[in-house]
Amino acid sequence: MKLDLRKIIHVPGASASFDFPLDLTQMDFFGARPITRPIRVQGKVTNRAGALHLEGDASTVLDLTCDRCCKAYTAEKSVVLDSLLSTELEDEMNDDEIILLDGDAVDLDEVATTAFILGMDTKNLCSEDCKGLCSRCGADLNLGPCACKPEVDPRLAALAQLLDDKAE
Repeated sequence: MKLDLRKIIHVPGASASFDFPLDLTQMDFFGARPITRPIRVQGKVTNRAGALHLEGDASTVLDLTCDRCCKAYTAEKSVVLDSLLSTELEDEMNDDEIILLDGDAVDLDEVATTAFILGMDTKNLCSEDCKGLCSRCGADLNLGPCACKPEVDPRLAALAQLLDDKAE
């Protein structure tokens, strides 16, 4: 969606609001497609003393798989949109937070897509204290301990053998 800013570019204090759905359901993240619902993008562009400031948020509910225990879960995801807009860049090397206008309009699809992709987590956990799966038997450790014996450090294997012999 392109937002036409002609009415506010030269009017200090003026603003233009936006609210639209963004479809990123075909976007692939590490072999999965967690975005199964449209992303709601809303906010406004305000002219503050000649500087155009875009502020808003992009939010949806993601369908994820926990990286530790492999359970499916849903999580709300919201990304803040906060950028300055300009018709030209004076120093392209240092202006990473300034978005260049296309004529007198801003491409909100591109702004929201970039912010949402950069805001995605690289590790998805169903809970902060998720214990994951046992590396030997695959049991879900969130449900309780597995039946595996604790792994013995190879450097201490001789001592463990002595303890096993005494126990018998």
